Amino acid sequence: MENRNYSKVYRTLHWLIAITFILLLLTIFLRKTWMEKNHVAGIIQAFLAENGSVALSNDEAIVLAKKIRKPMWNWHIYFGYVLTGLYCIRLAVPFFGEMKFASPFKAGLAAKTKFQYWIYLVFYVCTAISLITGLIIKFGPKNYKKPMEEIHELSIYYLVGFIILHFGGVLIAEFTNQKGLISRIISGVKK
Repeated sequence: MENRNYSKVYRTLHWLIAITFILLLLTIFLRKTWMEKNHVAGIIQAFLAENGSVALSNDEAIVLAKKIRKPMWNWHIYFGYVLTGLYCIRLAVPFFGEMKFASPFKAGLAAKTKFQYWIYLVFYVCTAISLITGLIIKFGPKNYKKPMEEIHELSIYYLVGFIILHFGGVLIAEFTNQKGLISRIISGVKK
């Protein structure tokens, strides 16, 4: 890939999307770890048992655990709406001369560049699938909810994979043939 400077629109959109993805990952991480329904239900049951209060069945404790973590999970939904808007903006800005899409089908590309372009194309397609399935889960017919949730939950795998590839590629580029890449994506100016 060529050394290039990044416009303010490019940098702003890049970082807004990156921060939104990180916040989405944080809500997923919390839901799968500390705020996992069985874990929270166990804490509730242990607390009630220690204090001699009324005992709850496991099912009742899970219902209460879901209610406790619901406000946190609502943030996942809000960040999903934000990402949907940012994604639509990202798709629109090339029509205004910003952030052109790089095609892996372009003739004469080096293998490395073609690989990079394919990674981004796959990323955009997977992001679209994640956003569409999330919207169907929220607003679609109830009989689609379960299969859409199964697809939507797979999103974490492409996203973590992409983040690893992206950070790895940026670091390799920064320390080899594109010195100043990180400063250009932050400030727009090579340091």
